[in-house]
Amino acid sequence: MNKKEEFKEFLRSKPELVEYIKNKEMTMQSFYEIYDVYGNSEEAWRPYEKEKDLRGNNLPKIGDIMKNINLDEIQKHINTAQKALGVVEDLTSKGTSKINSPVKGPLSPRPLNKFFED
Repeated sequence: MNKKEEFKEFLRSKPELVEYIKNKEMTMQSFYEIYDVYGNSEEAWRPYEKEKDLRGNNLPKIGDIMKNINLDEIQKHINTAQKALGVVEDLTSKGTSKINSPVKGPLSPRPLNKFFED
């Protein structure tokens, strides 16, 4: 089998490389040149396989991220943010309390025939 046939077989075993060609991120010639120099060495093709992981299934990576999350630390930040919002709310509500003061007593329309509390 000649070098071109070996390269075709290699591409069939690595469909993520074909996606680069379809998306016009790389050319067949560029991949062939890499293959010609390095063959099917894992180190030469590792950068393209990592990209496949980013485009493909992210569930394992999300699981790893979730393991590293410290929920106690997040709760502290949420509490701090709530306190800050409470202070801002108090400051803004004190400034408008005179304007929006509640009316004392029930509101009812005055009869038209009554003048000066007759």
